[in-house]
Amino acid sequence: MSFNTSLSGLNAASSDLDVVSNNIANANTTGFKRSRAEFADIFAVSSFGSPKTAVGSGVLLNRAAQQFDQGNLDFTQNILDLAVSGRGFFALSPNLTNNELVYSRAGAFSINKDGYVVNGAGQFLRTYPVNQDGTVTASSLESSQPVRLPTSAGTPQATSQVSIGANLPADAASLDPANFDPLDADTFTASTSTTVFDSLGNSHISTLYFVKDTNSPNQWAVYNALDGALVNVSGGTAGAGGIQYGTLNFDSSGGLMGTTPSPLVTDPIVLGNGANDMTLTLNFPSTNTTQVASPFNVTALDQDGFTSGRLTGLDISETGVIRANFSNGQNLALGKVALAQFPNEQGLRQLGNNSWAGTIDSGAAIAGEAGNGSFGLIQGGALESSNVDLTAELVHLITAQRNFQANARAIETASTLTDSILNIR
Repeated sequence: MSFNTSLSGLNAASSDLDVVSNNIANANTTGFKRSRAEFADIFAVSSFGSPKTAVGSGVLLNRAAQQFDQGNLDFTQNILDLAVSGRGFFALSPNLTNNELVYSRAGAFSINKDGYVVNGAGQFLRTYPVNQDGTVTASSLESSQPVRLPTSAGTPQATSQVSIGANLPADAASLDPANFDPLDADTFTASTSTTVFDSLGNSHISTLYFVKDTNSPNQWAVYNALDGALVNVSGGTAGAGGIQYGTLNFDSSGGLMGTTPSPLVTDPIVLGNGANDMTLTLNFPSTNTTQVASPFNVTALDQDGFTSGRLTGLDISETGVIRANFSNGQNLALGKVALAQFPNEQGLRQLGNNSWAGTIDSGAAIAGEAGNGSFGLIQGGALESSNVDLTAELVHLITAQRNFQANARAIETASTLTDSILNIR
């Protein structure tokens, strides 16, 4: 009986050594979670069932329980290196056709040849669909999808709105708008330009000229030119060369009261390059358009068009929203990193490649978003290191070795006793 008891102890110590050795081997494995060997005694046996004479029958490995405490974050230069700071697993799919998910804490991702974000095992990172502002439109794991990076920002968008905020100098000399000449700086008070785009994505220069109207101290004439050619403001006042201009009307405190006509909209501009005709609406917000006695100063100048663009980089917020940035200044929300939790993490089944699968023991996966409830935040440009403490594991290794040696000695002793009995004559 003592031989079997010691043999069970030898097996248990061997299992302990296996667990510790595996921990040590994975001390540098990204997202690895250490295990702890947990043992249980084998039920005691006694003559006639008396507890006073009960003798244990050894030990067995109850389970190798993984410990899901947080590993340290190691910062990198790769924006697609992701770490969950707190609870939660990345949701991954093995391929594009199978929606069966696996889960991981290892966030070393890259882009494959088709533009999908994958890990080293080729598993696809899943994200929730989002609006352009990053709001999730469907937050179940079933609605999540592999995230794919676009190579361009899509079709160009023609400019239709130009917004400008500026101070026009109230102490400037008055001029006659009828004498305006864009080639003669003495015939206008100030000017500013911005780049606009046609329907083909070609760029053009839109220039606004401001003339302090001699006919009214609180009025300014506004001429518009595209690529140096003056264009009409629909319904405006006929000025130089019959070109129609708009008017900005200020009150005695220098605040903008409105425009004439309202709004200021150009006639359709024929471009002659195959693009659609362009019509520009010129907006002057009253909050930042003034007429005071200080120099001409443009405080805001925006337009809503853009050309096609190429992908220049990614931004990943702490809430997991992935945005693609393009060379034309546009950005596109691609999705929000899908996270999952489990009622019993230690019930997960290890699959290798730093991933787990749900089981009956773990309970069903609970979908969530980074930063919501008990879910942790996403750290871009960082990886979660293994949670193995090498010092503690080496101490445990020595302890397990001593246990193994002690049980081996007990077996040796039991063998010696058996030999002694057999040698009795």
